[in-house]
Amino acid sequence: MSEQGHWVISHVFLGHTLHFNMDTILTMWFAMALLLVLALLTTRKLSIFPSKIQLVWESFINYFVDITTQSMGAKYARKHSPLILTLFFFILTANLVGQLPLRLLHLRQGEFASPNNDINMTAAMALVVSIYYIYYGVKKNGLKFFFHGWSINGIMITLIDALELFVRPFSLALRLFANILAGEIMIVTFLSLFAYLVPLPFMLFELFVALIQALVFALLTTTYITMAIQEEEE
Repeated sequence: MSEQGHWVISHVFLGHTLHFNMDTILTMWFAMALLLVLALLTTRKLSIFPSKIQLVWESFINYFVDITTQSMGAKYARKHSPLILTLFFFILTANLVGQLPLRLLHLRQGEFASPNNDINMTAAMALVVSIYYIYYGVKKNGLKFFFHGWSINGIMITLIDALELFVRPFSLALRLFANILAGEIMIVTFLSLFAYLVPLPFMLFELFVALIQALVFALLTTTYITMAIQEEEE
């Protein structure tokens, strides 16, 4: 069964019909497996004189640790950096596998594109981020995270914050989904019009977009967590 360009499999469970986008699930698993392999290769022989692959990974890690430390302080950076780094590396890998090598494989239904061209995938990550920073915001500030008093200013801030709790995950999910999907549509369009050379610059540009979108998602996550755990100080 095909629906909206995806390879969809339906299954009845407890009287409810569940739909699974199998192309998204398979490419998601592929991206996770690739990350695990790279992590094992990188950490197999760690040294104070790093290899090239260790140096690349350490550069990314140090960059995000510096960013989170500047944003929320060393104490909280140590706690929250693992989530932020995991999101960045997964999103980047998932974006890249949508280009090559899975693009070389063809399905009768759907395609092996990036799992991030599925709104369900990006919405799931955005929901995880929202639950995460709300949990830590409430853990530190209690009900003050949601409610800012009965004054006019307090009520207005409470209403604005409530709106932001809805808008933030929606914007996170939609931004990543729309950019990845638009890029893939553009590449497919140029490939259908020009078989050689002309699509190449656009494919290279999409590799840059893959990195930028992963970075934007990770930095916005850092910002939301920082705002949540520092709410009490306002």
